[in-house]
Amino acid sequence: MGGLLLARENRRMTEQPPPPPGPGFGPPPPQYAPAPPPQYAPAPPPHAPAPPPYGQALPQQPAPAGPDFLAVDKRNAVVVDASGVAFESSGLSIEFRWPEIRSVHYRASPNGKALMVAVIHMDGRFFECVVEAKPRSRLQEWFPQLAWVLGHYRPMG
Repeated sequence: MGGLLLARENRRMTEQPPPPPGPGFGPPPPQYAPAPPPQYAPAPPPHAPAPPPYGQALPQQPAPAGPDFLAVDKRNAVVVDASGVAFESSGLSIEFRWPEIRSVHYRASPNGKALMVAVIHMDGRFFECVVEAKPRSRLQEWFPQLAWVLGHYRPMG
């Protein structure tokens, strides 16, 4: 019987439990390990212009020649040209470049005295500018002009 106990003890001493798992899943295999972060930002190519200092606007690139549309009253203005659509309302202005415009819509105001132009931005935002037509007959001049200029830059709408 003593030999049986000794055999059990030997087997118990040689069979050790597996080591406990480490925290989490452990490091990823080498082929999936993330690349080390760069030590510094890459230098811009020598032909790229330096960015302007903070707070200074980028210089405006001249728009290529093409037809343009302008409707203006005492407070508001709408400009459509090769660079896009611009609204000015009571001294505040906003410009929309063609790549950021989903669509442009226009119509007469309900009283027939003003041109209403709306720009739908690519992200779905809606902007509108209303320009009074004085004399009222000017509104009838603006419609074909605006339609032609928009058709030139946005032939599909």
